[in-house]
Amino acid sequence: MTEQHSHQFGSQQFERGTDGPKVIVAGVDGSDSSLRAAAYAGGLARRQHALLAVVYVQPVLAAGAALGAPVTETTDEIAEDLVAQIREAAERVKGIFDVRWEFHTFRGDPYNGLVKAADELKADAVVVGASEQAGHRIIGSVAIRLVKAGRWPVTVVP
Repeated sequence: MTEQHSHQFGSQQFERGTDGPKVIVAGVDGSDSSLRAAAYAGGLARRQHALLAVVYVQPVLAAGAALGAPVTETTDEIAEDLVAQIREAAERVKGIFDVRWEFHTFRGDPYNGLVKAADELKADAVVVGASEQAGHRIIGSVAIRLVKAGRWPVTVVP
């Protein structure tokens, strides 16, 4: 029996689905479900020896809303507060950060921000929390839109 494929040693190019995920993106927005998603993604990353990329999408406010308010400072404060929350939540989940992890912020609406993050970080899997907003059950949540994009395995954590 002959080997049909060659391995490129030293190269980090793996076929998707053959070696398990190498980069797991967890979308967080400070909600309880997103923090549970980050904890779940951390466990996956640890077991798969993958990089956990925690992503917060900073909302872009309309120009009118920005008048009189230093928006960048405000959203940066939110991001810093989220980092603190995530670290705190992570410490409650024993050993979660026995994994390599990074924190990234992207600007935009949650769906497009996560798509951009997953593309730029070359995500193999995306983990998000279930929407806690009632309206999303009708309109379709970020999670459902990510699944429909069909570009990565998506795990939705309640």
